[in-house]
Amino acid sequence: MSPLLRLWLLAGILSASSVALAQGAAGFGDEERDWGVAPPPQLRSANYHGRTPTTIPGAQVVKTMELKSMLESAPSPFLIDVLSGPAHRTLLGALWLHNGGLGDFDALEEKRYLDTIALIAGHDKSRQLVFFCSSARCWLSYNAASRAVRAGYTNVYWYRGGIEAWRAAKLPMTGSDPFPW
Repeated sequence: MSPLLRLWLLAGILSASSVALAQGAAGFGDEERDWGVAPPPQLRSANYHGRTPTTIPGAQVVKTMELKSMLESAPSPFLIDVLSGPAHRTLLGALWLHNGGLGDFDALEEKRYLDTIALIAGHDKSRQLVFFCSSARCWLSYNAASRAVRAGYTNVYWYRGGIEAWRAAKLPMTGSDPFPW
């Protein structure tokens, strides 16, 4: 191989590596961005689209490539999309609980939501559940994950980057189809 060809190949490898490292350091779709927001003591019941904290009490924050790995293992976690609004592109295999992340449920809605989560988890409070919504600027999944933690679920994950991060990583998506709850 000629020295010029070796140099060209090395430059290409270094360039690709630096892009991968840069993406890994920043995450996908602001999933690792810290805006200095503290986890609130209660569920958020208004202004659902705003900067979120980087942690969630009682649950684990999962990043895009970690979630991809979790989904490739057995048993894979249940993906629960709680985005409000119209049908949208979502993670392949996700159940869409439309409005499942609202913070102002009355007692009947709360029971109905927790009964649905129990059904999804097969009444196993140790089952891995991953909650997500649109992005790191969406409180709906934070609320939904917090609600599951408060109900005693022990393997709760908050995919903070959500649909935006998944799309940025160019991972498989599908159309949403609301799960009746």
